[in-house]
Amino acid sequence: MDTIGRREEQILLAISYLGDEAYLVSVRKYLSEIQCRPISIGAVHIPLRRLEKEKYIRAHLGNPTPSRGGRRKKIYTLTDRAIRVLEENKRVHDLLWSSYTGLKT
Repeated sequence: MDTIGRREEQILLAISYLGDEAYLVSVRKYLSEIQCRPISIGAVHIPLRRLEKEKYIRAHLGNPTPSRGGRRKKIYTLTDRAIRVLEENKRVHDLLWSSYTGLKT
């Protein structure tokens, strides 16, 4: 079974949600908003590189935009491998949470 860390899972879910707008800055912004705290670019960029290297995501360059001085954004999409690992993680999380009865002290 493939395994990914929590941050990587969050990034994959953000990419899924953002669709054609899934680039480094938008992923960081989305995760910061969801978690109600700032997340550094490095905390997203480094896992993105690993996820791409390990074939969980693919990247392609978007169209140049005037707001970026004509530069192109690197847009990320999920691979089938990422979808499989996300579905497995959700299955396991759901099972674990369904049996959670609260903290015992």
